[in-house]
Amino acid sequence: MPMLEIDGLSAFYGPAQALFGVSLQVQAGELLVLQGLNGAGKSTLLKALMGLEVRTEGRIGYRASSGMQAIERWRTHRRAQAGLGYVAEDRRLFGDLTVRENLRVAAGRDAGAHEARALDLFPVLKTLLDRPAAQMSGGQQQMLAIARTLATGPRLLLLDEPCEGIAPVLVEAIRDALLALRNDGMALLVVEQNRLLAAHADRLLWLVAGKVRAS
Repeated sequence: MPMLEIDGLSAFYGPAQALFGVSLQVQAGELLVLQGLNGAGKSTLLKALMGLEVRTEGRIGYRASSGMQAIERWRTHRRAQAGLGYVAEDRRLFGDLTVRENLRVAAGRDAGAHEARALDLFPVLKTLLDRPAAQMSGGQQQMLAIARTLATGPRLLLLDEPCEGIAPVLVEAIRDALLALRNDGMALLVVEQNRLLAAHADRLLWLVAGKVRAS
């Protein structure tokens, strides 16, 4: 059963077109890895799915709690509330806030089970709850960025280069956490240039000059 259906999606930064008629599906419980070189449009695709920064044409269907919905006209906060979770490449953490505060800001009044699950996946964060995000290593910050998104209770997780530029031992922890989420039934769409997650993917696609190519 598809969680996400993209049909003929094009994206534009002003007059410049970055995606050209992209069509793909992400199934429930699937890890779909999308690879491509710098400038291929990988990050743009995730931003388009979240309604960030780009103008889009085409259809984005998402299986919300009420069934498949056309969400291409929804604002970003509504997509997030419906269960689309997004982890940007630049992490977008609140550097002056502690780990605990970053998690609580994300979860809001729904903090609880989702936050606990996030910390179970990244136990190192339990030892850093009172540390400001700005004083953490890059790998620890990436764990927090993922945990913060998980604290919102997403049903489909979009990740932009989650293992890029991170120490190998922490890469393994992040990889294992994402695979555990897939095993729990969460759908994941991950873009990456390396093959750290591709070897474990259910499907692998390539994005070339803004167009999808089968692996």
